[in-house]
Amino acid sequence: MVTKGSKSASDPTTPRKAQPRKKPARKDRTTEPPRPAVMDQDVAGASPSVGWGQVVGQLQSLWTDYQVETSQKSATPAAPFGDPAQWIGMAQGVFGQLPLANPAVQQKLWNDGLAITNAIFGQFGLGTDGGEPTPEPVLPRSDRRFADPQWRSQPFFAVLHQLYLMAGEQLMDMAGAVEGLDPAKKAQLQFATRTIVDALSPANFPLTNPVALGKALETGGESLVRGFENLLGDMRKGQLSHTRSDAFVVGENIAVTPGKVVFETPLYQLIQYTPTTPQVMRTPLVIFPPWINRFYILDLNAKKSFVRWAVEQGISVFMVSWKSADASLAHVAWDDYVAAQIEAVDRVRARLNVPSAHTIGYCVAGTTLAATLAVLARNGEADKVASATFFTAQVDFEDAGDLKHFIDDQQIDTLGHLSPEGYLDGRYLATTFNLLRGNDLIWNYVERNYLKGEEYPAFDLLHWNGDVTNLPAQWHRSYLQDLYRDNRLAQPDSLSVCGTPIDLRRITTPTYIQAGRDDHIAPAKSVWKLTRLLAGPWEFVLAGSGHIAGVVNPPSSGKYQYWTNPDLVPSLDAFIASATEHPGSWWPHWVQWLRELDPEDVPARGKRKPGGKGDPVIEDAPGRYVAMR
Repeated sequence: MVTKGSKSASDPTTPRKAQPRKKPARKDRTTEPPRPAVMDQDVAGASPSVGWGQVVGQLQSLWTDYQVETSQKSATPAAPFGDPAQWIGMAQGVFGQLPLANPAVQQKLWNDGLAITNAIFGQFGLGTDGGEPTPEPVLPRSDRRFADPQWRSQPFFAVLHQLYLMAGEQLMDMAGAVEGLDPAKKAQLQFATRTIVDALSPANFPLTNPVALGKALETGGESLVRGFENLLGDMRKGQLSHTRSDAFVVGENIAVTPGKVVFETPLYQLIQYTPTTPQVMRTPLVIFPPWINRFYILDLNAKKSFVRWAVEQGISVFMVSWKSADASLAHVAWDDYVAAQIEAVDRVRARLNVPSAHTIGYCVAGTTLAATLAVLARNGEADKVASATFFTAQVDFEDAGDLKHFIDDQQIDTLGHLSPEGYLDGRYLATTFNLLRGNDLIWNYVERNYLKGEEYPAFDLLHWNGDVTNLPAQWHRSYLQDLYRDNRLAQPDSLSVCGTPIDLRRITTPTYIQAGRDDHIAPAKSVWKLTRLLAGPWEFVLAGSGHIAGVVNPPSSGKYQYWTNPDLVPSLDAFIASATEHPGSWWPHWVQWLRELDPEDVPARGKRKPGGKGDPVIEDAPGRYVAMR
C-alpha cells in the first residue's frame, strides 16, 4: 500500500524573552539560523561550564514552552512514532516469548560478548595479553549504521556497537527458532523482534552515539538545541518529518502539470490534463491513484511526472484526486470507491463521446479496479474499459508481506478506538509504513535530525510520503478484515460490491501488470497472483526497485531496469528464470502495449482541451481536494 505540503501543526515559536537569543520562525529556516550565544564561548577551553549551562537552559526553555502549548490544547497530537507505552508493551511481549531466561542462552550471550570485548580491546592495546594496538581495528561485524570511523576509533564505541550487532543476531535467531506458533504468529514475532532490535540501536541515543557527541562538542551544543527543536516540531504535528515542510507547495512546485478539474463529488475530483500534441489517442486514460496518499506521486515535478510524460505521448489523461476523509465521509465503504471508479469512467466517456477508456489503478486503487472490472463484467458492461493497468496492486493477499503483521483482530479493534469520528488519522498509517523500513524511514532521521540537529532536506518524494490522508474507518476496517485477513477477493463470489458478487475470473479486459522487484508493501510474489485469476490477455512486467521508485521511473533518469517474458509461465520464479532484462524505464514498453491495443488518433480539440470556449470547468489543476488536510 502506498504507500504515500505536510500535514503540520503550528511551527515552534520563538523562545521566551529571558533567553539569550531569538531564533527565527521554523518555516523561514532555509538559511543557516543565528548561532546560539553559547557558540561565542570556548566550550573546550576557558569557560565550558558557562556555555553548556546556557545550552541546558535553552533546552529547558524549549521543553517548558512545549508543555505550556500542549496543556492549552484540548487534544495532543499523535507521537511521531506512536505511543511510547505501545513500544514498551511490544518489547515486553517480544522478550517474553524468547528464551532469555534459559541459563544456556544467557551463558552463550555472556561468553560471546566477553570474547568480542577481549578481542576488540586487544586491538586497542587494552587486552590482558598486553599486546600492541593495531593501526585499524578489524571488527567481526559491519553495518551501515556504524559506518562512520568514530564508531571504530574509540574502544568503548567499537565494543558497544559490536555487542549490539551480536545480540541482535542472536535475538533474531531465537525468534526464528521459537516453536509452537502458527506460521502467521511466528512471522509476526520475527517482525516485532526486528523492530525492537532496530529501535535499541546505540546509534539512536545521544549518549551512545559518538557521531552525535562529536557534533555536540564541535558546535558547542548548537546541534543539541537544533535537534531538540526538530523533535518538538515533530511532536507538535504528531508525525516524524523527512523533509522541510515549507519546501514544496502543491500547485506551485509539485503537481504542476496544466489541467482543469472538470467534475467533482464529495469523494473525489476529476482532473483533465491539457494536451501538448496536435493529435491524441482516441481512447482516453483514467488514472486511479491510492487514496492512502495524495495523487501527485504521479506528478511530482516535470522530470519525474508520469502524467506529464503520458500527455507528451499523445494520451488524453484524466486523474482522480480523492478527498482526505473527515467526519462527512464516515459512511464511505469499499462500494463507494468502486462506484466512484465506474462513475469516473462514465463521465470521461460521456465528456469525450467515446465508447471506452483505458484505466490505471495504483496499489489499493488497483485492488479496487480489479473489483470494478469484475462488477462491470458481471453486469455485461465490460466494454466500458478498453484496458486496465495495475501498478503494484494485490488481489490475492496470501503473501501480502510484512503489512500482514499489523492485521489481527486485536489490532483491527485498536484501530476502531482510534477512529471515534468515523475516520482514521493518516498519521497512524504513516507510522505503520515507516516501521516496514524502520532503519531507513525512522531511525536514520532520528539520528540525523534529532541527535545531530541537521536541517531537513528538500526532497519532493519524501514530502509526498509525509503528506498523509485520512481514511474512512468503515472502509479501512473492512479492507483489512475482508482482504488482508480473510483474502476474500481471491475467492469467487465471496464478496459483493454494489450488490454484485465479485468473481475475478470473469475479467476479460486486456491487462498490464507491473510489480516492483524490491517492493515491501505489495511484494512481487503477491502481485503476480493476479495473473492466475484473469480470463483475458495479460502482460506482466517486473520493474527494478520498489513500491514507489519502481513506478516513478521516467525514461530520462536512465535508472533501474525491467524484465519481460512472453512465455506463459506458472510462477514468478519461472518468469524470472527465463525473463529478458531491459535497461531503464518500463514506461515506453507500457505505452507501446497501449498503442498496439489502440492505434487510432484524433485531433486534440474541443473538450480534448479542457476549459476552452463552451466548456465550463470547476477550477485549475490540481484542485482543492489535494490541499485539504
